Amino acid sequence: MVALLGHRRAAAVAVDIAAFQQLMAETYGERDRARGLPSAIAWLAEEVGELAQAVRKGDRAQQLHELGDVLAWLASIAHQLDLGLDDAAQRYAGGCPRCGNRPCTC
Repeated sequence: MVALLGHRRAAAVAVDIAAFQQLMAETYGERDRARGLPSAIAWLAEEVGELAQAVRKGDRAQQLHELGDVLAWLASIAHQLDLGLDDAAQRYAGGCPRCGNRPCTC
């Protein structure tokens, strides 16, 4: 589940990853498809860099903000590829994909 915080409301709303991907597609999908995958990958890379900086030097609010941006771009890329983040997450549903344990013992 992903907690969404709207700019206009203070309460968090829990949403599953497929619903989050659909929300991002409805909100940004047309614009992101027009930009194309290479641009979306570049934006994702930029946001990962901003997340890394927030982890090193930022506070929790900045870290959460950048983590949300990374998640949004990842959802956009998955949508453009016609893949589901929920399907991708299934790889880890049973624990570590290599050893199958939780926690991993590889």
